[in-house]
Amino acid sequence: MKLATIRTATGHRAVRVDANGAVETGEVDVRALLERPDWAAHAAAAAGPVHPLDGLDYAPLVPSPEKIICVGLNYRDHVLEMGNQLPDYPTVFAKFAPALVGAYDDIVLPRASQAIDYEVELTVVIGRSVRHATPEQAQAAIAGYTVLNDVSVRDFQYRTKQFLQGKTFEKSTPLGPWMVTPDELPEGGWEVSTVLDGETMQRSTTSELVFNAVDLVVYLSGIVTLNPGDVIATGTPGGVGHARKPPRYLTDGAELVTTVAGVGECRNTCRLEAAP
Repeated sequence: MKLATIRTATGHRAVRVDANGAVETGEVDVRALLERPDWAAHAAAAAGPVHPLDGLDYAPLVPSPEKIICVGLNYRDHVLEMGNQLPDYPTVFAKFAPALVGAYDDIVLPRASQAIDYEVELTVVIGRSVRHATPEQAQAAIAGYTVLNDVSVRDFQYRTKQFLQGKTFEKSTPLGPWMVTPDELPEGGWEVSTVLDGETMQRSTTSELVFNAVDLVVYLSGIVTLNPGDVIATGTPGGVGHARKPPRYLTDGAELVTTVAGVGECRNTCRLEAAP
């Protein structure tokens, strides 16, 4: 299945995205849907109002997650291009919900920086509460996968050793357009890519991950209970703008396409933050 949160004239709605339309499940968004113990069977059987696929207004897949957990330095090629050694443990930071935008919404570039970067990321969506997970429990807790673009304000990010301040500017982070359940995806590595203004900037495969999705759920659930609707961005491959010579940063009007093969893609236009 593909599950999404859409905007309607009467508010957000969780939908199952089929070949011929988007069927409402009865919940306000994907987080509320995943909080049902029977979410998969409920979504599969949903027969609510149907919305045409053309013109669907996708909200962030989970508009208000309890947790947005991000992992840095997790692709071998990206670790090496940034001049770092492969980590022994995941590098973990967070975002706040106001950073999120829909998969086709504009990305807001803050006026405070001219060093704003793109990062395509395969993202895990949690479907059941899990704490101190075994690998088998971690796998079972993964409801599906989506796409996140970890737009990063590099000068703020590197002001200190803590990444957060460069990672959570408002309306900077596309998430969506939908979640794909694991049964829909082939085994093995999935290609991830970023295209900026028609030029491919990132291209790799999830087989390059240092810590894969199950590894991350195991590790993170040892720190905090992961709950339905939580999202875990698994890191980005090589090719980011900050590592290029000269650097290639995002500018007003730039067009970004971030894709995870078999999962989906975000298509966004960058817009300079309005003057205060």
